[in-house]
Amino acid sequence: LNELRLQPFTVTLEPASARVRLVDRTESYRPGVMLPAGEYRVEVSADGYETRTVTVRHDGSPTMAHLALRKVAKAGDQFRDCPECPEMVVVPAGSYRMGSPSHERGRDDDEGPVHRVTIAAPFAVGKYEVTFAEWDACEEAGGCGGHVPADRGWGRDWRPVIQVNWSDAQRYVQWLSKKTKKPYRLLNESEWEYAARAGTQTAYSWGDQIGSDRAKCGECGNQLDWFVQTAPAGSFAANRWGLHDMHGNVWEWVQDCWNESYAGAPRNGTAWLSGNCSLRVLRGGSWNNGPSVLRAAVRTRLSTGYRGNYFGFRVARTLTP
Repeated sequence: LNELRLQPFTVTLEPASARVRLVDRTESYRPGVMLPAGEYRVEVSADGYETRTVTVRHDGSPTMAHLALRKVAKAGDQFRDCPECPEMVVVPAGSYRMGSPSHERGRDDDEGPVHRVTIAAPFAVGKYEVTFAEWDACEEAGGCGGHVPADRGWGRDWRPVIQVNWSDAQRYVQWLSKKTKKPYRLLNESEWEYAARAGTQTAYSWGDQIGSDRAKCGECGNQLDWFVQTAPAGSFAANRWGLHDMHGNVWEWVQDCWNESYAGAPRNGTAWLSGNCSLRVLRGGSWNNGPSVLRAAVRTRLSTGYRGNYFGFRVARTLTP
């Protein structure tokens, strides 16, 4: 009689190369295997995908279950969550020494003490600073508080948005999060420096000298220097992690409150949300600064309500399982 109750049980997989295993049972699984009615714990795995263990019910009749795996985000992967969303790059987990050594030319006291920070998990960072086109999409959708920042006649579209303060940037990431149902946010300060350094410990991601044709700033040795304005996003080569304009173009708002040094700073890659929270940190330097201000370790701060022609932002996204 038991044999009469055995019916085929088939699991279709996505991707098709996935492997399936019956958990806590000695028999192996084969497509169309004859199983008695009941509940089964099934583990599905594939290279480059997250492993899933799920419970499926076989009611004794010919049954088919469909199990899909989510692809694991790898460092260097690029994606866009909607047509008008910023393009994102996955940055790897890792650790680095945050701040600047005492011998670095142009160093300020607020760049120390140097301390090791560990970024425990990969996260996604905007490939470019948020552009006018991306901001305008938010505003047209009613998500950016009615603020239409002026472009000073430099052009909109692919240029980094300016005339936005820290609170404006918060409204933008909240809109992105609501639109995509993904956890968008500003980078925190230690994430920003980690992404800007891209595995290096030099003053700039390419070395200790500004060189030429590397970034948009005052006296940066490139053909755009004589334009006293921003450059279109991506005008210069990306760093080794695929991120553009981490040095120069516009200062970028980050999440953290201002502190005069790194004494007591978090070492686990989280935002520092104590200190003077009426001031928030900006990183990266801008189109009108000299080369020393573009160093990876440079910090400044402004009131959360301050808007100017030198200030923009970049987004981050937590990668959820």
